[in-house]
Amino acid sequence: MNSIQNISTQLLSPGQFPGQTEAAKDSTPFKNFLLDSIQEVNSMQQDADKAVEKLVTGGDVNTAEVLTAVQKADIAFRLLIEVRNKIVRAYEDVKNIRV
Repeated sequence: MNSIQNISTQLLSPGQFPGQTEAAKDSTPFKNFLLDSIQEVNSMQQDADKAVEKLVTGGDVNTAEVLTAVQKADIAFRLLIEVRNKIVRAYEDVKNIRV
């Protein structure tokens, strides 16, 4: 009974729910997280491309650093593709739910 009174006496602004943690209230939307991740993967790929270009043109770069940059960009891209696939599968599952 006491918890019902606590919930009923709370003043809620739009988008807030009882029991919601402070971290959840201040977190950025999932869309922004995805967009930031895509931009980060893109910048990693661009950095890897620049490193490969310097290596091919005879620039002063370490081969191990170039290989590491390329591998990091590849792993980040593969992870991004897997996240996209999971989101698409989840969307299809929700779309196929019969009401």
